[in-house]
Amino acid sequence: MRRLIYYVAATIDGFIAGPRGEVDFFPFEGEVARAILAEYPETMPVHARGPLGVADSPARHFDTVVMGRGTYEPALQAGIPSPYPHLRQYVVSTTLTATGESGDVQFAADPLRLVRELKTQDGMAIWLAGGGRLAAALLDEIDELIVKRNPIVIGSGVPMFDGLFAPTGFLPGETRSFEPGAAITTYVRGRAAGEDRTVR
Repeated sequence: MRRLIYYVAATIDGFIAGPRGEVDFFPFEGEVARAILAEYPETMPVHARGPLGVADSPARHFDTVVMGRGTYEPALQAGIPSPYPHLRQYVVSTTLTATGESGDVQFAADPLRLVRELKTQDGMAIWLAGGGRLAAALLDEIDELIVKRNPIVIGSGVPMFDGLFAPTGFLPGETRSFEPGAAITTYVRGRAAGEDRTVR
C-alpha cells in the first residue's frame, strides 16, 4: 500500500508558516538546498524547476501531492493554477472547484476518503504538502514525517498540526544536519506488536 508522507519545512517551535501564511523567512540556500534538490526534486513547483536546474529531474519519492486550500492559494494568486504539473495534484477544499484554468488539479472535500482511496492505487508515495489543518485531519493516515527543521523561532503562526491534540508516537529515523544549523529528520509511525503505538 502507498504511504502518505508529510514532507514539510518547520521552525524550531513547530510552525510551518507565519500568522498570515508567510513562508519567505525559510531560507533555501547552500548545502541544505543542494541536498533537497538532489533528493526531492519533484517537490519543486513548476515555476522554480527550470531556474533551480531540476526541470528534467525524475521523481525520486512522490508521484502525487495532496494540499489544502491555504497551501494551494498562493500559487493560484500568482497565476499558477497548476503548481506541480509533473505530479498528480489534489487540493482539499469545500469551496474551491475545478475551472478551465486549473488544468490537471483535482479537488476533493473529504481528505480521509481521498487519501484512503489514493493509498489503494499503484504508485509512489503520496506527498502531504500542508497545511496544518489538513495534516491534523489526516494524522491517522500519515505513515511518515520528513521535517526540514530550520534554526528559526517565530513565536506564532500555522503549526504543523493545527487545532489538534492527539499525542501519537513516531519513531525517529535518519537525521541529516547542515550548516548553519538546519536538519532534515525522518520519523515513521510507531509500531508495537504490529499496531500503531500512541503515547499516553
